[in-house]
Amino acid sequence: MNLTSAEQAALIEIVRAAARDCVMPRFRRLGVADVAAKSGPTDLVTLADTEAEAQITAAVRAVFPAAVVVGEEAIAAEPGLRDAIGTAPLAVIIDPVDGTWNFAKGLPLFGVILAATVAGRPVFGLLYDPVMDDWIVADAASATLRVMADGTRAPLASSHEIRFGGMAGYVPLGLVARRHRAALAAAMAEFGRAQSLRCSCHEYRMVAQGHAAFLLSGPVPHAWDHAAGVLCVQQAGGVVRMLDGSAYHAGLTQGHVLAAGSEALWDALALRFAFLLED
Repeated sequence: MNLTSAEQAALIEIVRAAARDCVMPRFRRLGVADVAAKSGPTDLVTLADTEAEAQITAAVRAVFPAAVVVGEEAIAAEPGLRDAIGTAPLAVIIDPVDGTWNFAKGLPLFGVILAATVAGRPVFGLLYDPVMDDWIVADAASATLRVMADGTRAPLASSHEIRFGGMAGYVPLGLVARRHRAALAAAMAEFGRAQSLRCSCHEYRMVAQGHAAFLLSGPVPHAWDHAAGVLCVQQAGGVVRMLDGSAYHAGLTQGHVLAAGSEALWDALALRFAFLLED
């Protein structure tokens, strides 16, 4: 099942409207009471997250009344909602403000992510930048596009760089088990630049555009962080699998996602990061 062009357009406009109504009006205008911690002091939720998710959820349900529609904040409040993602004939998965820590600190490096999946397989992915009002979008049958607010669009192509020393990539050092951090830090030193943007939306955007060569996720592959980006990178010519070589599936709750610009690079990176698979 693929979404029609009209359905895709409707989802894009739903996200743009929520960013315009709920996200940007709160940017750099949050009060102390508008920000709360979830699992820890760096895992934040803001009033913009909850308001945008509520608006997007209601609007998506109006377009897709039979779909499972779930957002990051709803799942945080009721974890059992996540169980339906992997098996639903159609699920729409929302991250209303990806990069919430950046957003809450006033950094203009955040986005809105929306994915549609069929039995856990991504069929539509949207990586939206509210600051610039542009987006990267893909479906399972078409090349990944970058679309500007004026409607200008251009196809994207992932990087073919294979020299570790000549590439940039994203590595979540702070999210891996402490026993692996020294080895991961040593691996990071081999690349031209390895860092984290604290925002999956923009990390996947950079890989899909060929500006960065790879992305490694933390050990919990939240569907709201990854399902859309996986599809966008794949449809731009990149390769995305779990680090153990298995296919990505939105129902997964454990394992590292590894996205790379090419098959050759994916193979080399999987070998270099294989120590993360050790118990």
